[in-house]
Amino acid sequence: MIKVAVIGVMGAVLALVLKEGKGSHALLIILASCLLLLGLSLTRIQAVIASVTEMSQALGEGKLYLAVLLKMIGIAYVAEFGSDLCRDAGAAAIAGQIEFFGKIMLLAVSMPIMQNLIDLIGTMGG
Repeated sequence: MIKVAVIGVMGAVLALVLKEGKGSHALLIILASCLLLLGLSLTRIQAVIASVTEMSQALGEGKLYLAVLLKMIGIAYVAEFGSDLCRDAGAAAIAGQIEFFGKIMLLAVSMPIMQNLIDLIGTMGG
């Protein structure tokens, strides 16, 4: 965790220093820092995948819910990452559109669970 914090702070400070004279270089430093931090986080994902696999096997028929939940988490992370980069680059309108699209995708991915809930309510009432 210390390595991640140091990389983040160094990237931010370097970008701040470069922002005055070389704004485009500052953006590249921010992008490089973000990609490096993303790469470091992906190296830790193997343990998460192992846990998810165990949960999936234990759920049996409930695998649909876990799959949808994982898709939603992924969509949220990607949308936040993309919108933050755009906002840092001064493209707030694009950042907003990425966030909007992410919300629409979350709604679309959650539809199977909503349909199952409606079906369950329908069988209970009738």
